[in-house]
Amino acid sequence: MEVLSPEGMTQIIITHEMEFAHRAADRIIFMDRGSIAEAGTPEDKFGGSRNERLQSWYSRFR
Repeated sequence: MEVLSPEGMTQIIITHEMEFAHRAADRIIFMDRGSIAEAGTPEDKFGGSRNERLQSWYSRFR
């Protein structure tokens, strides 16, 4: 990952590791039952989502 990012290479990483996602991502996409529930910056999504399921999910990792 660290080798490709400086070269401007787009990367898609799928993870349940919220701390890693917060540190590594420029954009976060939260999927719920196969659909995109929310998308935004890590600061936006981890800082206070309006989606109740997303809030519940993030609260487990804080």
